[in-house]
Amino acid sequence: MKKTAILLTLAMLLTGVTATAQYRRPTTITVTQHRPPLHNGYGWNPFERNDMYFGVRLGLNASNVRSDAPALNGTGLVTGVNVGAAIGFGLTHQAPLYLETGVYYSQKGGKSDNGSGKFTYDLNYFEVPLLLKYKYFTSSDIAIEPFAGGYVSCGVGGQIKDYDNRNAFSSYDEGYFKRMDGGLKIGCGVEFRMLYLDLSYDIGLANVGQDDFDDTRNGCFTVNVGVNF
Repeated sequence: MKKTAILLTLAMLLTGVTATAQYRRPTTITVTQHRPPLHNGYGWNPFERNDMYFGVRLGLNASNVRSDAPALNGTGLVTGVNVGAAIGFGLTHQAPLYLETGVYYSQKGGKSDNGSGKFTYDLNYFEVPLLLKYKYFTSSDIAIEPFAGGYVSCGVGGQIKDYDNRNAFSSYDEGYFKRMDGGLKIGCGVEFRMLYLDLSYDIGLANVGQDDFDDTRNGCFTVNVGVNF
């Protein structure tokens, strides 16, 4: 009986060892969690870039006034300054889309030299744009930034100069220009690190003339330089 018990015990032990040798642990699959790729392969990552920026701008305007009224219709461009500050906000973490606004002092106007005489019109505004901007990074340091949107302006100064009669008076006197203006703005900027440059055009949609029967509108090219923080 003892021999039988010993043989049974040895048989059980051998069976356990064989089963252990044949058992294999299941393969462990490790999932590596990757961060989103950089936009276009360069420098934009919603988890690494700030979604808000501030900027200062200094530029030059080349503007004109087009009107059905011969006395207000411009025949040439006048130049003026454009200076102000901008602020931009990221709209989504899925693409480099930004909403940009700011406050600018913008000198616009026009000049006329036709049968009605020789005049210049200075129209100086405080202007607030509202722009949708897309930042396309061509390298880790350079971004091309097309934009489009609108603007509203309030006239804060300006003179009309009548060269034939050697007279000057406010651009907003009765019979001439309204203070409020508004329209569309389109353009494109280039950013190199903190430095910024853009070219834009304002398409005036508001009738800035006081005569409701004569359509009078502003148009303005602007070149700005500045820095972003």
